[in-house]
Amino acid sequence: MTGQGQAKPGWLRARATEALLAVVLLTRLPAPRLPDPAPRLGEAAWAFPLAGLVLGVLASAVLALALAFGVPPSVAAGLALGAQVMMTGALHEDGLADCADGFWGGFTRERRLEIMRDSRIGTYGVAALVFSLGLRWQALAFLSGFGPGIASAALIGLAMSTRVTSVALMATMPTARDNGMGHRATGVTPMVLAGAMALGIAGPLFLGLPLFAIVLAETLAALAVARLAMQRLGGQTGDVLGAAQQCAEILGWCAICALLG
Repeated sequence: MTGQGQAKPGWLRARATEALLAVVLLTRLPAPRLPDPAPRLGEAAWAFPLAGLVLGVLASAVLALALAFGVPPSVAAGLALGAQVMMTGALHEDGLADCADGFWGGFTRERRLEIMRDSRIGTYGVAALVFSLGLRWQALAFLSGFGPGIASAALIGLAMSTRVTSVALMATMPTARDNGMGHRATGVTPMVLAGAMALGIAGPLFLGLPLFAIVLAETLAALAVARLAMQRLGGQTGDVLGAAQQCAEILGWCAICALLG
């Protein structure tokens, strides 16, 4: 009994540390220092939807507060989306822009990877950001017209489920570089992927969102990004993981709006 009692707190501490790593990696929110040694990224990937839960709850609080003060739904949606982008440090948006520039701005694999490492943004990247932010803003504004309930549910549910796409690509795709985040994100076991999928599905399911439509839309987005990354780069990078999340979120918003519209 004593050995089992000691093992359980140790197991819980390990999972809590992995969840903390996911929050530290995917957000810019204040967080306690990670212990040394920190867990590997592949071990903590199951908790990516939990980081999404934190982001979704905080963004939905901004939305609800703005609507409660009489801010028009379109403006409240912009405030909530802006808060979410700030809380992530535009991490996923940066990946989308880099992929857009690299995929269509280079003619060789090496040149594409070089472009994606460049901190400057090109025309393709700007267009991708306008497309992503504009569609998500419009979708959230549309749902906000029904009140804060469904809009907040969508913010939280999609923030959780779309981060599973990154984990799925980490688990199934080779790395395109021998360094960088994509390389550090190796080692995702089937158990870790299953944990992320369970959490990602639980969010929309518990919140009463159209689960099948969301899963189908996000799966199609992940497959499209993965296929394109394999063709253009031969594998995944951190930018590819961010682009997959963004594309999954765009299609997820479209699916919810289509069903409600």
